[in-house]
Amino acid sequence: MMDNPKVEILAPAGSYESLSAALKAGCDAVYFGVEQLNMRARSSFNFTTDDLQEISRRCQEAQVKAYLTLNTILYDHDIRLMKTIVDQAKACGISAIIASDHAVMAYCLKIGMPLHISTQVNVTNIETVEFYATFANVIVLSRELSLRQVKEITREIERRNITGPSGELVRIEVFAHGALCMAVSGKCYLSLHSHNASANRGACIQNCRKQYLVTDKEDGIELEIDNEYIMSAKDLCTIGFLDKLLEAGVRILKLEGRGRSADYVDTVVSCYREAVEAIQESTYTPEKIEAWTGRLATVYNRGFWDGYYLGRKMGEWNDSYGSKATEKKILIGKGIKYFGKIKVGEFGMESHALKKGDQILITGPATGVIRTTVEEMRVADVVVEQVAKGDVFSMRVPDTIKPNDKLYKVVKA
Repeated sequence: MMDNPKVEILAPAGSYESLSAALKAGCDAVYFGVEQLNMRARSSFNFTTDDLQEISRRCQEAQVKAYLTLNTILYDHDIRLMKTIVDQAKACGISAIIASDHAVMAYCLKIGMPLHISTQVNVTNIETVEFYATFANVIVLSRELSLRQVKEITREIERRNITGPSGELVRIEVFAHGALCMAVSGKCYLSLHSHNASANRGACIQNCRKQYLVTDKEDGIELEIDNEYIMSAKDLCTIGFLDKLLEAGVRILKLEGRGRSADYVDTVVSCYREAVEAIQESTYTPEKIEAWTGRLATVYNRGFWDGYYLGRKMGEWNDSYGSKATEKKILIGKGIKYFGKIKVGEFGMESHALKKGDQILITGPATGVIRTTVEEMRVADVVVEQVAKGDVFSMRVPDTIKPNDKLYKVVKA
């Protein structure tokens, strides 16, 4: 059995639903944004500073760390808001700030707020790690590094005994799963150039995910780029070589997806939690890898590739727009009440139909994600085989639901 150093699974939390899903799925930490000073200011629901206390409470109750992203570039008029956010985060017990701007780094150091260096800083060598260790206990490496380069950096941290403000060895974090940007560590100006919406301010409109025509300037002939979205990379997936990442000295696995749904968070966190435990228990097998990969493919993805970790050349492009998930969910109703003693939920059907044997998904801000199969349904306490729009029905569910929780039917894509 391999040595089992603590490995932290860091989950995205773009909403209370996703936060609950991450906590229940077994993450060790969550990361989230507030207001507009984070890299998902446009693409996800963002919490406000008023949410900091509740997020901190939920995480502390679950014994999970909470990291606040403050990783956009800052202008002079942002400094007051930045300081307000950091002050409130510290007062509420948030575990650390993730930042890329030196103004944030300096302020966190000044007031004693733990800091993580964001991937937007583009840290690619040990000298830069040593420089930022003055400010931070955790450094997120550039997404362009190979496993060999990551391992050299972690080895040198130990050899040089590079410690952060906490006095402990600097820990290295890398991206393990999710969307990859075509730009160097996410620094892109395409959206700013075309729509005055800066990706570096969290306002990316994702030009790179679209299809384009190439026009010959001399004769006006247009060519469609055949079957490839030439700026849109597939999603990173390291589940098949996660043991190599851990052997390279990585101690925090970042799962990307603050703009994605709660069921995505639930599936991804669960798979990587199981994979880490399997590695530590020496039960990490090809059969399990295949099963995890199949589960990961059921939720939103643009196809999978290994990123740059294994030294492959760029070229793992999408051949279509949007998700390649093997399953999709259809919103069909909402929760009404839950009867705890008998573990039965009551629901109202708002569209489509549901029958015995169907796979369902229930999500909510406090509920997180519940997956189950319909075994029996009742309307007015009479067993029925199917319910349709307008019906109010009850069925067994394995965990508590809340009023207005969303009920989905899961079908093959």
